[in-house]
Amino acid sequence: MKLREDLILRHVGEDYIIVEPGQDQIDMSRVYTLNETAAWLWEQLQGKEFLLTEVTALLLDRYEVDEATATDDAQKLIDLFRAQNLLKG
Repeated sequence: MKLREDLILRHVGEDYIIVEPGQDQIDMSRVYTLNETAAWLWEQLQGKEFLLTEVTALLLDRYEVDEATATDDAQKLIDLFRAQNLLKG
């Protein structure tokens, strides 16, 4: 899977948001808010093909969590990206 390349991550104040560029007027229903970890993962994954195992490995490298927790969190994030139509294809 791959993240959509037409989306842009912005850091606004304490929030991280993903927007679709090129909108004449910003449609707030098409702005997605991410927490700091999800935003960091977005930056790491942008432009790359990835699987659950790569997302899990990134979490394990950055945070002190066990593999089961990292895998569960990675799957939740991928499911969220898929549900919000943030993945390509």
